[in-house]
Amino acid sequence: MLCGRGNNGGDGFVVARTLTQRGIEAMVFLLGSVAEVRGEARTNLEILGRVGLTVVEITNAQEWELHFSEVSECDVIVDAIVGTGFQGQLSGLLETVVADVNGLGVPVVAIDLPTGVSADSHEVAGEAIEASMTVTLAAPKIPLILPPADAYAGDLVIADIGIPGSVIDELDGPWLELLTRERMREIVPARAADSHKGDFGRVLVVAGSMGKTGAAHLAALGALRSGAGLVTIATPRSCVPILAAMMPEYMSEPLDETAAGTIDFAAADRVLDFKADVIAMGPGLGHDPSTVAFIQAVVERAGVPLVLDADALNAFTSDPDRLIGRDGVDVIITPHPGEMARLLGAPVEEVQSDRLAHARDFASSHRVHVVLKGHRTVIAGPESRAFVNLTGNPGMATGGTGDLLTGMIAAWFAQLLDAEAACKLAVYLHGTAGDLAEADESDVSLTATDIAAHLGDALNELTARRRV
Repeated sequence: MLCGRGNNGGDGFVVARTLTQRGIEAMVFLLGSVAEVRGEARTNLEILGRVGLTVVEITNAQEWELHFSEVSECDVIVDAIVGTGFQGQLSGLLETVVADVNGLGVPVVAIDLPTGVSADSHEVAGEAIEASMTVTLAAPKIPLILPPADAYAGDLVIADIGIPGSVIDELDGPWLELLTRERMREIVPARAADSHKGDFGRVLVVAGSMGKTGAAHLAALGALRSGAGLVTIATPRSCVPILAAMMPEYMSEPLDETAAGTIDFAAADRVLDFKADVIAMGPGLGHDPSTVAFIQAVVERAGVPLVLDADALNAFTSDPDRLIGRDGVDVIITPHPGEMARLLGAPVEEVQSDRLAHARDFASSHRVHVVLKGHRTVIAGPESRAFVNLTGNPGMATGGTGDLLTGMIAAWFAQLLDAEAACKLAVYLHGTAGDLAEADESDVSLTATDIAAHLGDALNELTARRRV
C-alpha cells in the first residue's frame, strides 16, 4: 500500500488490514509522517499496529530510494496516495514516487482516483498513476469516464459504500449519468404475444445517392435489427434497384434526383407527406445544392421526430441556428467530432478537448438531443441532462458504423416514443454489439455489417426475450 496522509490513505490502511486478516502479505508505506495523519485515517492507521503491521514512513526522496526495491518486489501495488481532494499537478516526492511506480510494470489498483488525476477535470497535468484498475467509491468521477484522463483508470469498478442512489441524484450540479447494463435493461419494452408490426413503428430512412447506397442500406439495417415494424428507404430513383437487391425486408420510396444522382429539392413534399413515425436522414445524401435545399426543407417542415446524421448535419454548417428543435418535433443529431466542429465553427481539437461541455451547450441552445459519437460517446438533451457510454472499442472506427447507429436510434424512438431513452439504448447496444463482434473478428477486421449481425446478441445479453 502506498498511502497518503489524508482520507485516501485511510482507505489504504483499511485495505492493508483486511488483506492481512485474510492471510495475504501486505506492506504499508506512508508518504509522510505518522504525526501528520488525522481523523478517521489516524484511527485506521493505529489499528494496523494491533494486527501486527508496521508502517514505513517516507518523507523525502532519499527514504523513497532506500525502500524502492521493496516496493518493486510486490505483486500488486495499491495506490492510496491522494483521492478526490487533489487538484493541480504533482510535484516533489509524490511526483517522483508516481513516475517510479509507472516505470515498474507492476499492476496498480487505485482507490477512488489514480493519484495525479483531479476529481473535477478530465485533463491530466503532469505525472499520474497509470492504474490497471480503479475502485471508485459510490459513483464514478468525471476523469474516470472522459478522455484523456480515463486512460489512467484501467478497468473501472464502482464500489457500493451504502450511499443511496436517490441521495446522489439530489446533489447539486449538472446531471451526468453512465449508461449501465442495469439501467438500460429497464428501458427495453416487453413484447406482447399478440403484437403486430404496426405496434413497433414506421421508420423512413432518407439516405443514399449514386455511389453511396451502402450508407442507406446500413441505416435501414440498423432500424430493422433494432425492432422497427416497418422500414422504408427514400432514395434517388436510380438507387432503388441497387438497394432492393440488398435486403428484402425493407421497402423503398423512389425520389426525384439531380443529374449527379442525389435527391432533388422537388422530392421534399413527397417525403413530408410520407406516413412515418420517425424520419432518419443524412447518410450518403451528398452535397449538391438542390439536395442541401431538400434537407433543409424537410428538417424545417417535418411534423414527426427527426434523427439527423452526416450530410443532414452538413447542410446546416453555414447557418447552424436553423438546426433547432421545436414543440412536438424532437430532433436528434448524431455528429462525429468533425461534424460537430463544423456546426460549431471550431477546430476538431477544441471539440475533443471538452466533448461533454460542447454537446451540452449545443443541445441546450438549439433544443435538440446530441449524440456526440466517438470514444466515450456523449448524449446530451435540451434540459442539460447528459450521459456517457462505456461500451464500444477502437475497431468501430470504420465506415458505416455511424449510419447503422442512425437507424438504430430511429427504430428505438419509434417504439419507445422517448428521444432520450432511444438515444441511450441505441448507443449502449451499438457499443455492446461492437464489443461482441470485436471478440469474433478482432478490432482490425471489424466492419459495420459485423456489428449489425451482433445486434440481436447484444439485446439478448442485455435482457432475455420476454413476452407478456
